[in-house]
Amino acid sequence: MKYDVIIVGAGIAGLTCSAYLSKVGKRVLLIEKNNECGGLVNSFNHDDFIFDSGVKSLLNAGIIFPMLKQFGIEIEKIKSPITIGIEDEYLNVESPDGIEKYKELLIKFYPESKEEVKKTIKKIKSIMKYFDILYGIDNPIFKELNKDFGFLLKKLLPWLPKFLFTILNINRLKIPVEDYLSKYIKNQSLLDNITQHFFKNTPTFFALGYFSLYLNYFYPKGGIGNLALEIEKKVIEFKGEIKKNTKIVEIYPAKNILKDEKGEIYSYKYLVWACDLKTFFNIIKIDELSNSIKKKFYLKKEKILKFRGNDSVFTTFIEVDEPVETFKKISYGHFFYTPSRKGLGDLHRKKLDSILANFETFTKEDILKWLESFLKYNTFEISIPAIRDKNMAPYGKTGLIVSFMAEYELFKKIKNAGWLEQFISEIENNVVNILVSSTYPMLKDKIIKKFSFSPLSIENRIESSQGSIVGWAFEKGIPAVSNMLKVNSSILTPIGNIYQIGQWVYSPAGVPMSILTGKIAADEIKKKTKG
Repeated sequence: MKYDVIIVGAGIAGLTCSAYLSKVGKRVLLIEKNNECGGLVNSFNHDDFIFDSGVKSLLNAGIIFPMLKQFGIEIEKIKSPITIGIEDEYLNVESPDGIEKYKELLIKFYPESKEEVKKTIKKIKSIMKYFDILYGIDNPIFKELNKDFGFLLKKLLPWLPKFLFTILNINRLKIPVEDYLSKYIKNQSLLDNITQHFFKNTPTFFALGYFSLYLNYFYPKGGIGNLALEIEKKVIEFKGEIKKNTKIVEIYPAKNILKDEKGEIYSYKYLVWACDLKTFFNIIKIDELSNSIKKKFYLKKEKILKFRGNDSVFTTFIEVDEPVETFKKISYGHFFYTPSRKGLGDLHRKKLDSILANFETFTKEDILKWLESFLKYNTFEISIPAIRDKNMAPYGKTGLIVSFMAEYELFKKIKNAGWLEQFISEIENNVVNILVSSTYPMLKDKIIKKFSFSPLSIENRIESSQGSIVGWAFEKGIPAVSNMLKVNSSILTPIGNIYQIGQWVYSPAGVPMSILTGKIAADEIKKKTKG
């Protein structure tokens, strides 16, 4: 059978694109290598505890809700406020005034750097204003949701100059947040505390503007995976086909066909790639294409393969024989916690880089000693689903999801050295000991079970280069669009009837941008096949 559109990858981008196209009657096939859809927008049941395996909260950024409305999807949305903790002090971010309380919190821990804190908060406030404009109304690319002329006159047109001005200012703030803040923050511990829960070299506008986004998080009742599940149901309702447990291993664009690992052939008019871009450029066969297309393709391929994925994460899932009310007294269900005001210092950069560059010269004991300090001074992202939805854990029990930024190459080297299981066990034990001795003393003797996902687990499950969870690394340039005004071009490939969508095609990536690129590709295909 020849399909109008084949979409490879049933993450949130692939699901969105499939739903939009099948909704208008296109013959759509969505192919997924795993047994479930959603990618990093996924939840799973383990011993009757429901855990989220990727995203911990969703951002209402003027994209998700309009998409749900177009599909007629109703999800019960639970507000998901953030708690920020340092040592034994906790701040619940409940309103824009939270930024002032954050300033007071930092000054309390770093009184000698009071002026540095004030300058930082002032800058965060200015960037928060940019984000308020950027997400103040539905994204203009979704303006077809509001076709009435009055909306255009009253809201969109007056807002557009502000939007363009904001984009210009944001583009000036693409420098790494560490470099930007180090110009006036000389206290390394303060700098670490503000920046160490972001990816290395995260652009300043994205990192410092995040405080504004904290106020717009929500959590779908039943878990993050419910978002993907509801869109999957719509694809099926709209007569789209979904084929799971199927891995595409070859693409022949001259013949408009794909081949899976079992040798089955699939024919398409249009192809949408919603997976890792390195995989795409490695498995496509272009021998029969024109020389002009080959030239463009090889230039793009060289650029793509030269760059690496961003940091990955290590996540420990903990089942606890303790009621959720105990944890509610400490924080909300989404909690950024730093056990020590000292900060990571060089542990996440120079020392880690030295270990990676000279791995053979470091003993196992050397690496485990580094690991102990790395975890002790790190920042953890802690999610407790049952605080937001009591049905996410058995009665009287609580499930914790504890994550931190992790370097894929370190796990790969340790695996090759033959002691990955020991390394993971050491991480789990260190994480528990740190939490017991700081914010969660009740964990002692109350843990039923714990298990973990490493960067290698992420790479294996979703075939993401370097186990990245947000696309390209910020460190040495990005082979992707990073300008909102050019987001429409992010879906294009050197081959006219093949499109690319998802976290690898726009930077900084995330669920809203994955949805957006999925919709843009669907709109482009609808336009080309109109009539």
